[in-house]
Amino acid sequence: MIISPAYAQGVGGTEGLMSFLPIILLFVILYFLMIRPQMKRAKEQKTMIEALQKGDEVVTAGGMVGRITKLGEQYLTLEIAPNIEVVLQRSSVQVPLPKGTLKTLQ
Repeated sequence: MIISPAYAQGVGGTEGLMSFLPIILLFVILYFLMIRPQMKRAKEQKTMIEALQKGDEVVTAGGMVGRITKLGEQYLTLEIAPNIEVVLQRSSVQVPLPKGTLKTLQ
């Protein structure tokens, strides 16, 4: 015959696992370099938002600087100038400022 007969190969258990090893290693590296630090930052942001109190000076995501006058479950009222208040979501607060920072900005 001109064509040789083809035989089925045996099932290799370790060869299958070794072919997935680079993919598994990639996911482990992805977890430690991207997912874990992002989860840590989200946890820190959540604790910071929960710790907000009336009278705290903060910077919002939009760049507004002001003092918190009222706090609710989801919203807060921010005084950005004398007698000018805006209502924002609590999650829009990015950075709490040290006390007295607003006086140094004016």
